[in-house]
Amino acid sequence: MKNQDQIIELLNKIMEFELAGVVRYNHYALMVYGYNRIPIVSWLREEADNSLVHAQAAGEMITALGGHPSLAIGPLLETHRHDIGDILRESMEQEALAKALYYELLALVKDNSVMLEEYARQKIAEEEMHAAEVDKMLRKPGDIKSFSS
Repeated sequence: MKNQDQIIELLNKIMEFELAGVVRYNHYALMVYGYNRIPIVSWLREEADNSLVHAQAAGEMITALGGHPSLAIGPLLETHRHDIGDILRESMEQEALAKALYYELLALVKDNSVMLEEYARQKIAEEEMHAAEVDKMLRKPGDIKSFSS
């Protein structure tokens, strides 16, 4: 496969980024307080689980290509902003970065590997769905206009 080393390097970057998401979402879940804590914590823990599944999928792609999965984890930044709105906005920012990585992978594998194209497209769709959910969560009750617009 052409660009195989570059593809493996990018998949490792994706895996590291998603592993950082596991840590980040678990941290967020620990920092939620207030009346709506229980459903928000449950949702954040689900997102941590999703990030782990995404990291595992990237690792599987790496090994399928004969590569070696990284033991590193992506960058983690403690912003000390723990209001649920801040957490959700940070989540949107991180998901946009993840989506960009998957788009980069899609461009790299286009017309090179149907398996990797479909993998990248599926992850892009999942990131877009997540962003749409977070956007809805950031809206005030009754607002139908997108938060991010």
